[in-house]
Amino acid sequence: MCGIVGYIGDKQAYPILLNGLKRLEYRGYDSAGIALHQNGKIHIIKQVGKIAALEEVVKEDEMQGTTGIAHTRWATHGEPNVTNAHPHTDCGGNIVLVHNGIIENYTVLRQMLQEKGHTFRTETDTEIIAHLIEEFYQNGTSFEEAFRLALNQVEGTYGLALITRHEPGKLYCARNGSPLVIGVGDQEYFVASDAAAIIAHTRNVIYLEDGEIAVVSRDGFITKTIQNEVITKKIEKINYDLERIEKAGYPHFMLKEIYEQPRTVADAMRGRLIEEEGVAKLGGLNQILHNVLRARKIFITACGTSYHAGLIGEYMIEEYCRIPVEVEYASEFRYRDPIIQDDNLVIVISQSGETADTLAALREAKRKGATVMGLVNVVGSTIARETHGGTYLHAGPEIGVASTKAFTSQVTALALLTIMIARTKTMSAEEGRRLIKELKQLPHKVEQALKTDSIIQEIAQKFKDKRNFLYLGRGYNYPVALEGALKLKEISYIHAEGYPAAEMKHGPIALIDEDMPVVVIATKDSTYEKIVSNIEEVKARQGRVIAVVSEDDDKLQDLVDYTIPIPQTENLFQPIISIIPLQLLAYHIAVLRGCDVDQPRNLAKSVTVE
Repeated sequence: MCGIVGYIGDKQAYPILLNGLKRLEYRGYDSAGIALHQNGKIHIIKQVGKIAALEEVVKEDEMQGTTGIAHTRWATHGEPNVTNAHPHTDCGGNIVLVHNGIIENYTVLRQMLQEKGHTFRTETDTEIIAHLIEEFYQNGTSFEEAFRLALNQVEGTYGLALITRHEPGKLYCARNGSPLVIGVGDQEYFVASDAAAIIAHTRNVIYLEDGEIAVVSRDGFITKTIQNEVITKKIEKINYDLERIEKAGYPHFMLKEIYEQPRTVADAMRGRLIEEEGVAKLGGLNQILHNVLRARKIFITACGTSYHAGLIGEYMIEEYCRIPVEVEYASEFRYRDPIIQDDNLVIVISQSGETADTLAALREAKRKGATVMGLVNVVGSTIARETHGGTYLHAGPEIGVASTKAFTSQVTALALLTIMIARTKTMSAEEGRRLIKELKQLPHKVEQALKTDSIIQEIAQKFKDKRNFLYLGRGYNYPVALEGALKLKEISYIHAEGYPAAEMKHGPIALIDEDMPVVVIATKDSTYEKIVSNIEEVKARQGRVIAVVSEDDDKLQDLVDYTIPIPQTENLFQPIISIIPLQLLAYHIAVLRGCDVDQPRNLAKSVTVE
């Protein structure tokens, strides 16, 4: 969601901050702003809309200064306008800060501060923090102490970066539930909510944990807890290249990431397959392997696309491992007091590793004594650090807001976990070898599925103006139908719903007529004949059917309106292939409709608030 960038050093801060904000555009935002120390004052400029709109109102020769902060805002409290855009200040304009997260007790704090004479200019919860620090500072404490005491009064989540006229040579930051990283350079330091914003300048970073603050100057930094306990932080290395967050000639990040999937699926398996033994090895689970292999029940919790990957994981694990699995939205899991026992395994899935609801579900599961494993893409993320063990996807940075390559990597990782567990139970070495042999073919088969792009472009042209879509699938392909519908609605703003094909008769069939496109995933598996019957039911009501079919399927050619042939694989791996044409269909329809594919309206890449 919101993005933070900060800089302190000897260089001009404005171009560093501006380029950092551009690196964070993928996270979703509706306004942007920059604040710089200039000749004893702090100069602030803000604008609604894209960063390009901010650039238009900035005169770069007026934006001189070597210390500053910047922000892209995704509105929570207060509508998107210049007043509510960050940075925000205290009464005197001496304390300037940017904030990611939500302050839950802001109403109480605002009332208290107003009674003490503070005047508020915005509708935001963020402004409270600046005034609260001001209040403590006016009472005679040091600025650092005022900063710390104010944070002790705040309830909620925050990633904060702050500059002040009281201490022009310092940059303050803090974290509680919203990610913040400090980049370490040569007598210069960077602050960001995502390492992508600072990788052009340094690979050396420290990750702040919840309840920690940092005071940064050109000469170094001090880290403490908000209880004033000094702590030592380890400097870590960012392990990906700048090139991996560039478009590499593609018109959109989303298309680039769709086409990266042959490689990212291979990377999710790399070094994890022992073919001769017919088993998968996940090194990140070594410390908890005993608990993973002996779990009597497994919970999978996630949000959005990751939830759909979890549904596929449920089908895999129950079929091959014979362990009961329950998949739940993290936003529900955290509030419904689930029955979790100490012999249960809870798998939390998140591309960013920072999803607020999933992180809260993780902590709830740990409180209840379960073993918690993470399945995340971002190295060093909060979920990666707080789980007992886990598996990285190694998909590289995913910039497009609508997740594509992370989904197929998640499903691949869940397949590896399934094989690993199943081989300790009833799966023979022979069957394990057969599945691993097929896994190794998946990157090539994904590449073959991408060759349907020209067919899909023609279909997209035919259906780009439709207002509703229905997606149907059965078995392993039912979650694919859900994910395909989600992709379309996310980036094209067309209403789309995914259903188990057999459930169509229990309501959705009433919607079907000649104006209703129905996308059916009809690859040859154990439910093939049944889904053919469901297609017949759609056609009997003049529905327009787009079918994703197996390459050798001649039966459906005359029955449906359009076919998209893809390679066949084992049932449990089929979603990795089946989703490819649905990602492309959503992409091409969105482009034809003139939508902002990489930054769809109202959405954010990393949802760090409830």
